[in-house]
Amino acid sequence: MRTATKITKTFSLDKEVLAKIRRSKGALSESARVNHLLHVALEMERRAALEHEAASFFESMPEGPEEREAFRKASLKSWARD
Repeated sequence: MRTATKITKTFSLDKEVLAKIRRSKGALSESARVNHLLHVALEMERRAALEHEAASFFESMPEGPEEREAFRKASLKSWARD
């Protein structure tokens, strides 16, 4: 786990959320637990965005085998340019 640089910020937390953090923090401080949960949530959000992007990409994939093969080849050429 990273060592946090203390930057003072003020956020409002719902009392129920704060109670759940206190119950689930274990040996961590509440701040460390919140930071860990935020990292996990941000990673989940990033992955969901990637899944959405992939779904959008493959949604446009042609139906027939010849069209799919042409699409695949064009995609590989496009990726090679990037």
